[in-house]
Order: sequence, then structure tokens, then C-alpha cells
Amino acid sequence: MQRFATFFLCFFSWAAAAQLIYTDPVFPTANDAVTVYFDASEGNAGLADCACNVYVHTGVITNLSTGPSDWKYVQTSWGVANAAWLMTPVVGQPNVFSYTISPSATSFYSVPGGETVEQLAFVFRNADGSKVGKDVGDSDIYTPIYSASAGYLSALLTPTQPSLLLQIGSNTAVKGAANQPSTLRLFDNGSLLTETTGTVLNYTLTPTVGGTHVISFEATETSSGEVQTHDFTYVIPLATVVENPPAGTQLGATYLSDTEVILSLYAPNKDYVFVVGDNSNWQPNTAYQMKKSTDGNRWWIQIGGLTSGEPFRYQYMVSGGLVVADPLSEVILSPWDDPYIPAVTYPNLPDYPVGQTNGNVSLLRPGYPVYVWNDADFVRPEKTDLVIYELLLRDFIARHDYKTLIDTLDYLQNLGVNAIELMPVNEFEGNESWGYNISFHMAIDKYYGTTDDFKSFVDACHQRGIAVIADVVFNHAFGQSPLAQLYFDGANNRPAADNPWLNPIPKHPYNVGYDFNHESAATKEYVKRCNSFMLDEYHIDGFRYDLSKGFTQTNTLQNEGQFGVYDPSRVAILKDYADNDWATEPGAYVILEHFADNTEEKILADYGMMLWTNANGAFRNAVAGKASNNFGHISYKSKNWNDPHAVGYQESHDEERMMYECLKYGTTNNGYFIRDTSTALSRLEAANIMFYSVPGPKMLWQFGELGYAYCIDYCISSATCNNCRVGNKPIRWDYFQRPDRHRLYDVTRSMIQLKTNYDVFRTTDFTASLSGNGKAVRLNTDTLDCVAIANFDDAAAGVNPVFTHTGWWYEFFSGDSLNVAVATDYIQLLPGEYRLYFDRQMPEPVGGYVNYVVGNEDVTRTNTIAFALAPNPTTNGQSTLRYQLQKAGNVQCDMFDALGRRVSTLVSERQNQGSYEVSTPKLPAGQYIIRLSLDGDTASRQLIVIE
Repeated sequence: MQRFATFFLCFFSWAAAAQLIYTDPVFPTANDAVTVYFDASEGNAGLADCACNVYVHTGVITNLSTGPSDWKYVQTSWGVANAAWLMTPVVGQPNVFSYTISPSATSFYSVPGGETVEQLAFVFRNADGSKVGKDVGDSDIYTPIYSASAGYLSALLTPTQPSLLLQIGSNTAVKGAANQPSTLRLFDNGSLLTETTGTVLNYTLTPTVGGTHVISFEATETSSGEVQTHDFTYVIPLATVVENPPAGTQLGATYLSDTEVILSLYAPNKDYVFVVGDNSNWQPNTAYQMKKSTDGNRWWIQIGGLTSGEPFRYQYMVSGGLVVADPLSEVILSPWDDPYIPAVTYPNLPDYPVGQTNGNVSLLRPGYPVYVWNDADFVRPEKTDLVIYELLLRDFIARHDYKTLIDTLDYLQNLGVNAIELMPVNEFEGNESWGYNISFHMAIDKYYGTTDDFKSFVDACHQRGIAVIADVVFNHAFGQSPLAQLYFDGANNRPAADNPWLNPIPKHPYNVGYDFNHESAATKEYVKRCNSFMLDEYHIDGFRYDLSKGFTQTNTLQNEGQFGVYDPSRVAILKDYADNDWATEPGAYVILEHFADNTEEKILADYGMMLWTNANGAFRNAVAGKASNNFGHISYKSKNWNDPHAVGYQESHDEERMMYECLKYGTTNNGYFIRDTSTALSRLEAANIMFYSVPGPKMLWQFGELGYAYCIDYCISSATCNNCRVGNKPIRWDYFQRPDRHRLYDVTRSMIQLKTNYDVFRTTDFTASLSGNGKAVRLNTDTLDCVAIANFDDAAAGVNPVFTHTGWWYEFFSGDSLNVAVATDYIQLLPGEYRLYFDRQMPEPVGGYVNYVVGNEDVTRTNTIAFALAPNPTTNGQSTLRYQLQKAGNVQCDMFDALGRRVSTLVSERQNQGSYEVSTPKLPAGQYIIRLSLDGDTASRQLIVIE
């Protein structure tokens, strides 16, 4: 007898096909008309008994698809009640609907010649898409398309699960089919249950005897005698043993040795739970039926006989036959995502058990070598010194893995950042993602590399003095999460009322996925377990809590204005999580994306947490030459907080890029053109001067130090700014090679190094004037004072520095000095100009002194030009003319002697907006006039040469 390796069950490792749908013909080819039948009561049951019109949303997976989410040739539009997409209710079968794809799949979807249709992909919906029919785990639905030359085919259509837990007397529909006339038989542990001839067998299975049963569907082709067999297993559970687990047993996996483990699952109100996997050939077996704790909440089992050094794959099968991965898995195997993870990213990835189960699978690694850390000497940077570099691995380096990121640490270390904040790296759904669609909060997503690669990255950062902060997502979970699947109301497509972790209906208006109930003891235990594991296992230095304002059971779903109002329960929850983080790792960073009422934020900040402080709108307006650009709230003092716990940022993953704002929307007044690249970059320099001068932790978004110029909604696939916020973005390392962008990098790098190395940037004795276009920050210490000023107007203007004292001050970026007689005298600045003064000479900035005109006393200015001579007087017969053009134009620069005779022409050409310098020829002693003009706008000054 030939045992057929059931093509139907394993046509793609990521397709748990036909749980909700069946087709006519049963084995369609791309050239057939196909009628699809959808049972709305199956899968997530999101359209069960909806008493509504049901519409199809469909595309295809072809040989050119990059993954299960890469639908091609979609023929329907979401949320549109188009009669052409309306499904037909099947008479006599409640909740069953049909739709015919004709005249063929190839024609219906307009698939180009040469491209092969491998699957039809579906999601079903009501008219506006508010109710959705999907697979278990909120997954899309797929059904295979077969090759016309596939030969004899047979399949077990229902049940599609390879194993079931049943009760004596219950009924289960069994359906098998073949594509040729056949003799079709069904066996239970070898005993014949039924036999028929034709192409379809239907049978109602009613268990009468307990134990383990193997049901075999056997198809024998009439003409050739070829036999194909397909099996599934069902088990009648034993009586549950009630007993508490050994002391010290954690939820998830507790290793007892390299060959023995205790597995424990929190699942109150379930009748029974089995461990299925490599231990049981993926079938339920009463030898692996779990015990229940005396309080009825926890299930556990001790499993021995594991092989040290070999992976162990498993799932939990609970009442009703639902199969889920362990919510507290360390590593997940995904049938949908793993085929698209390159071997170079995750070498020797254990195989998914194709054809043996469905859904995500948990992976244990008994006897796995312990990682040897080399970071014992690492000291976490002080909070006020933090300069955090936020990055998304996918859009930062083309290889999107930790090994390559380690190779990039030289760049980040040279920039001077002392912390890296990774966008979510815990297991999210799909591979191409921002990572906020989390399903497993303790597992590391494999798309970025192995767990050891992640540890090596953290270790390498620590050896360079760089902290690592993980962006964690505990506001919500997504559909593949066992927390959602274990207690799910399919009829309403939401968590069930008895879900221990998740709210059936979100409590606030910004929720995505399924909303956590953080007042639940089960949720609190889950969050603390995940965070403690990340801190201990991966040496993470702290967390940025995504959407922490959502950690509330106060219902503001219909009242957005109340969402941020002081909430004492939310404060208590966040303090509890912070206390757990600090108990696990003293000094760990706790950073909140909160944006609530300052009364609440002050309590959290004064407790020791840091909070994101979004200054993007103000900085974008400032660099683009617009009003409403008050930076003041990046100062913790403006909030009346006790400590510098406001993590200020100009850009984040969620905010529009400032460079794009300048280039797209910058003002163009009076010949001053902000939309010019060089001008925009210089204004970003000014923004960084003011930003880093304000004491307190800071964050920058990847490539912000180079003036990243793509809008936040840009997408590589469409090459447009078209509602593609989470789409892949261009990776522009080539920016670093461009002088104008490298200058922004140098200025940013200099400010970061000043901030992290000089106490004056940690001072609590500072004032800031950050409203209006002329801005100033004043920093005072006993040993060093600093004043930063900038003009964000689109015209020349005076800025009042209010120096902390009179006397000599030294401009950092040019090396010029200024003798201040009146501390409140205005300094005239061209648009976009800035100054950074110290009251003692400082080391030369990174990249050398910046080549632009600075100072107050020795600068000649007009509306479009500014220039200075240094040295002046000169004793060696030569001087250097440095000048700045505020627009492009024809430049003429001549030198005349005291009698008005032209001595030399220094410049006579058209030049772009920007900064320039030119040396004078060697001259005899005397007095000279240098005249500089730009399109007729002329300025002159005297040069004295001394013998």
C-alpha cells in the first residue's frame, strides 16, 4: 500500500488551508471555474449568524509572491458593497456562502502569462468591513490550485486538523475526496467504519470508546488500483489529575536539567490540556495529558527523556481541540513566516512540522550552550546623559540582521550615541513589519537573527558603552497570540468575555489589535514574566513602553478627550511594572510613550520613569520657516518635573521627517529658499544646536543626523508618499559621502559629544527662551558657561543671547572669539544661522571648524551676503575671506588698493547658495578694500597688512 505524502496538507508550510472553505471542483486547476464555499461559523467565526450580506475579498499567491501576505492581482476593494463581490447564501446550510470564480482563476485575476497561480487567498467581510471572516488566529484563508498534470489526487477535507480531542457521543463530520472514480474507505484503528465508490465520502464520526484512535481515509483509484491514505487522530481524555506543580515552576518552560523540563500554561476554565509535539508524534496522547493546579488556573506536566542539544517542538491542545503555541515561548516556528527567512540570517533554523500540525509551534532547546557574556564592566549611562538612537533594523541595514548591525556599531559609536532603541524585536506577525503587531512578547523574532546573535549585539554594544533599549508592546496583542486564541468569541470576532488577559472591547480610542486588561492579575504576571526574562536573558538595559497611556480600564473609547486625563489606576499599574523592572535589574530604564495630562506625567517622572516628549511639530515648523515653533516643552523644567526625565525628540518612527518638511513645504521669501537642500541642511544644524543644548535625555531617529529626506508615508514599492507609513523605506548610507550631509553629521556628532562629556549640559541651572524665531539657551556651572542661539526666521534678525556675564566668549564651531561688553546686546544672524558660545576656549569640533561666517563685531552683512576676513590685520601679507550666500547668483569679488586700483579679482563666477572661502594673494604692507557683490547686492570692508 502506498502511503501518500498528502500534498493537500502540505502544499505550503504556511497555508492551513480549507478549514473554513471548500471548493467545487475539489482539486481546481488555474484553468477551471471554481466555486468557493465559505462556512462563516468556522475559523474565527467573525461572520457567524451575522444576518448580513457577505462579500469576498480575494487575490492570489503566485510563484512570484514573497510570502503569505503578498497577495497579487487583488480584484476587490475593501469596504465597498459591490454587487459583483456579493456571495450567495447556500440554501439549507446556515452560515454557508458561495462565490464562483470564472471563467478561470487565471482569467478572473488577470494573471500574466508565465506566472503560476499556487493558491487563492481570501478574507470575507460584511459590507463595510466591520465584521470579518478569517482563519483561526485571525489569519488569511488559502486554498490550493493544482497542476493539471498532477495525476491522481485524494485528500481528507474535514477535519483538517491532524488531531482532535473529542467526547464520547459527540459528532464530527468527516469528508474525503479523490479526483478520479475510486473506492473510498474509512477506518478507526484498523476497523472499517464505512465504504463507498465515486469521488466523495461523507461520514459522521460518533466516538463510543475512550482512548487514542487513528482514523484513516483510504482512496483506491478504480482504473489503476493506486492507493492513497490520509490519517487523523482523536483522543478521549482521561480524568484530570489535580495537583500543584513543584515550587519554583514558572509559566512557560522551567528547565530541570538538559533532558527534563516542566511546561506550564495559564488556562482557567479549560477541561483538559495536552502537550503535543515531538514527544507524541504531534497527536494527543493521554501520556502527555497535563495536570491541573488546585486553584484550577494552571496546567503543568514534567517531561523527561529530552535529548540534550536537540530542539524539542511542541504545542498545547486544549478543550475542543484548539492547538496553540506556548504564550511564553522563547522561540517560535511559524508556518507562514519561516520559509522567507534567509539562511544567512538564521542558520540551521529547525524545521516546521509540515503536515503534522497547524499554526505557530514552540521551540525548546534543552542543553543549548550558555552564552558567555563579556559585559561585566559595562556601566549604564546616566538618564540625563542619554542620547538614544532609535532604529528599525529592516530599514537601517539591507541585511536586516544583528550580525550586520554589530558591524555598523562603529558608525553609531563615532556619532557618539550612548543608547540604541530597537523598534519591537519580539515575535510579530509576518516578517516585513514595524513590529507593533506582536503575538509573542517573550520570543525574539527570527527575521532579525538568532537569540545568540541578539545577545552578541547587546554584548557588543555594552563593550562600547552603549545601552540597548527594547521597544515593548503591551497595550495589545494580535490574532496569532495564544492569549487571544485560548478565549475567543468568534461570532463577534473579539476576545471572549472570560478572557483572562484581553478586553472584549477596547477601552480607549487608539487601540489596535486586542486590548490588554492591565488590571487583571493574569496580565500583570504575563508582563512581568516577559520583561524579567528580557532583562535577565538578554541583558537589555530597559524598555520603551509603547502606548503606555492605554494601560487603563477607564473606558474612554467614545471620549478621546478623557483618554489622557489623570488616571490613578493607570499610575499604579505603571509603577508596579517599573518596580518589577527595577527589582530585576536595578537602574533599568523605563521609558513611556504616554502623552497624558502633566499631573499624571509628573507623578511618573518623579517616580523615576522617563517619558517621550514629542517636539516634532515645533521643530518641523521652525526649520521650514513657519510660526508655532516653540521648543520649550522639551525642557523638564517647563513641566515642573523634579528630574530631567523628558526624552525629547525632533523625529521618531511616528513623525514626519524634518528634511522632507523643508524640501516640500519650506518658505521661499525674499530670495531665501528653504527648499534648497543645502539651506535645509543648515537649518537642521541650527535645530540640533538648540535641541542638544537643553539638558535631559534625547533621542534621534535613524539617519536624522544625515537629513533623511523621504516622507514618513513613502514606500519603496510605489516610490510615492501614498499612505504607506509602515512600508519599506530607502536605506541611504550614501548620504554619508555627501559633504553637505556629512557637515550635518559632524555638527550633530559634535553636539552629542559635548552633551555627553561636559557637566554644563547636565546642569540644573539653566534658562531657555525657545518661543519665537530667535531662540536661546543659557547653561551655567561654576567652571563653564554656555549660550546657544539660533535664528529660525526666513530673514536676517537679531537674537538676544543674554550672556551670563560680560567678557570673552568663544564660538565653538568657528573658533572665533567675542568680547561681550553688554550681555544683552542683540547679535545679528542671517536666516538659519546659529552660534554656540562658551566662556572658555574649547577643543576643536569634530571635523574641524565649520566654514561659515560667525561673530558680531567683525562681520559685514547685506540682505543676501555676509563675509569676514581673518586674520585682520595680518602680518604675513595674506588673509582668508569667508563668506556666506543666502541665494544662488553671480558673484564678483575684487581687491583694491588705497588709491582705488584693482589689485586682484578673487571671484568672478556664478555660485550656489552656501558657504565659501578664498585666500587673498600675498600683499605688501598697506590698506586694501575688498568688495563682494551678489547680483548687485554689494558689501565692502577694509583689510590691513602690517609689516
